[in-house]
Amino acid sequence: MTTFVRVPVEGAALTVQVRGDGAPILFVHGFPLDQSMWTHQLAGFSAWRRIAPDLRGAGDSEAPTGEYSMARYADDLVMVLDAVGAERAVCCGLSMGGYILFELMRRHPERVRALVLCDTKAEADTPQGKQGREELAALAEREGVAPVAERLLPKLLGLTTRSRDLGLVETVRAMVLRSPVTGVAGALRAMRDRPDSTALLGEIRVPTLVVAGAEDELTPPAVMQPMARRIREARYVEVPSAGHLTPLERPDAVNEVLRDFLASL
Repeated sequence: MTTFVRVPVEGAALTVQVRGDGAPILFVHGFPLDQSMWTHQLAGFSAWRRIAPDLRGAGDSEAPTGEYSMARYADDLVMVLDAVGAERAVCCGLSMGGYILFELMRRHPERVRALVLCDTKAEADTPQGKQGREELAALAEREGVAPVAERLLPKLLGLTTRSRDLGLVETVRAMVLRSPVTGVAGALRAMRDRPDSTALLGEIRVPTLVVAGAEDELTPPAVMQPMARRIREARYVEVPSAGHLTPLERPDAVNEVLRDFLASL
């Protein structure tokens, strides 16, 4: 059974999709997307209770003005888990979702049973990266989300997807265009100001799966593989013919890897 619940958090209300019963697994989407990026994962894993929020400023959740930060996102996730009665969860995040899970590990490690880190990295932005985030946030505020989508799409999807699956390209474009300007700008500045999580990697003591798209240009395997090596006994998997949105581009491959990992718990 699938239900959508509204969860009040500080300064906003989040829309959360909840499917099935069993042990909880929390899916945290990337930027500038929403929970529908996990559509293939939410449709599977019937033995698990799948929980997928739209983060503040994304999808059908409210997009308040004011502070957006990794700490705020992480605290929002705790309120989501509380609202659905999940004391601990396997936590799966992609890209910005991974940044948020690092912050969740810092602030609320007791809520994390295991980690799945997809197409993400531990390092903070470089000065050049911070400047790029601010320029993109200003562009969104000045001209709307459409020019942001056009800049990001070639980086979000791998070359194989862009050349062979135009339907998925349009699906992702539509997902980005649904994003409220306030949420897009807020998320960009939250990522700009996020702390470096490199030192945290060696402190992670929960089972961890790291999934990388072989064609990912934003967080390439050359970045993700060393990250995985710094996490105690993390399992690293590289998915061929996938870019930054591996769970959407190669859902069967990702589900197979995730199924094996969950079975090992």
